[in-house]
Amino acid sequence: MSELTRALRIVVKIGTSSLTRPDGSRNLRNMDLLARTMCDLQGMGHEMILVSSGAIAIGSGKLGLAARPAQLRMKQAAAAVGQCEMMHIYDKFFGEYGQTVAQVLLTGEDVADPARKAHLSGTFSALLGLGVIPVVNENDSVSAAEIETGEHKVLGDNDTLSAIVAGLCRADLLILLSDIDGLYDSDPHTNPDAKLIPVVDEITPEICEMAGGVGSKWGTGGMRTKLDAAQLATSLGIDMVLANSARMEALYDIAAGKSVGTRFVAHRR
Repeated sequence: MSELTRALRIVVKIGTSSLTRPDGSRNLRNMDLLARTMCDLQGMGHEMILVSSGAIAIGSGKLGLAARPAQLRMKQAAAAVGQCEMMHIYDKFFGEYGQTVAQVLLTGEDVADPARKAHLSGTFSALLGLGVIPVVNENDSVSAAEIETGEHKVLGDNDTLSAIVAGLCRADLLILLSDIDGLYDSDPHTNPDAKLIPVVDEITPEICEMAGGVGSKWGTGGMRTKLDAAQLATSLGIDMVLANSARMEALYDIAAGKSVGTRFVAHRR
């Protein structure tokens, strides 16, 4: 990687499908690679923030459930178990590379209320100043915004949450790691001739039409939520890159400004 010209404040969001296998079991290899790469980038002078999905899926696996629960109270129970397990794993992996992490759990009310929002910004600022990597997730045990539909959602999914966190932290870059290489002009799962779009300067209605449905049975996201996150991040003056978590080392190239996945270009601040 070429020498960095400046340090960046980077929010990395990783989805459930990147943290678990199709049967819902934990993908420890990916979690370790993520921790190692983020720690290395932190050591290179960047300030890193992680927004991590996966609590319900990991909790469901630990509880021996065959699939994501259907009942709200069971989803929230699985989230409570999974969040504990997930932070235990992150603390272990990041700690192996000498890095301290902190857990930050949010609800829609936290980011909608001006006083809470100010406290959150202060907390992130203090953690980053101390060299800590915050690990952020929605507090599913008390909030149903992501795991159930509703009319008054502020967050709704971790793609949107990551864009909100990027704004709270005044980040320079948001990276969404998923199970797809980026935004295509059609569904690459059904069209072998689908072409990757390397740069999106503006999210037009035509771009939005390229979004499909929801993601895996363990997660809640899809391309639509990623475009929503891109729209929010770019409106805040933050570039967003959508890339495949199968190449975790690509985070180095993305931080260096190289072409990886799809980059959504920020509006001028």
